[in-house]
Amino acid sequence: MSAIIINSFDDLNQYVGKEMGVSDYITISQEQINLFADATLDHQWIHVDTERTKTESPYKTTIAHGYLNLSVLPHLWEQIVQVNNSKLTVNYGIENLRFNSPVLVNSQVRVRAKLKALTNLRGIAKAEIQVSMEIKDNKKTALEATIVFLYHFIS
Repeated sequence: MSAIIINSFDDLNQYVGKEMGVSDYITISQEQINLFADATLDHQWIHVDTERTKTESPYKTTIAHGYLNLSVLPHLWEQIVQVNNSKLTVNYGIENLRFNSPVLVNSQVRVRAKLKALTNLRGIAKAEIQVSMEIKDNKKTALEATIVFLYHFIS
């Protein structure tokens, strides 16, 4: 799949209300989970203790941190859309975030994205993107949210 190329506010505006695409799947590994735990100081056993989860977890394996799943959204979004001519891109916010299903270690996830709204804020494009993180072979999504980016397009 090739990314949609966006060079301006007008390019982006044509996708309002439309699905923009689906990313490739990525695998969430135990190494990623452990590194995320180290970076965030969140070493809860359900994420990092592979032996304990075999007997005490309802999933019988470790699960990714919800915020780890959230943190890969920009990477997956960039597989869907390539934004050029932006001198600055800002992660502005997340609205209506819901973690719907745990992501078990070694699961594959991908993102489906729809441009919900686009606003011109005095030359800055505020893009509200409805995202669903899908888990391969699972009917429930890992998460759903509206992520908001600000694109400072070069005139």
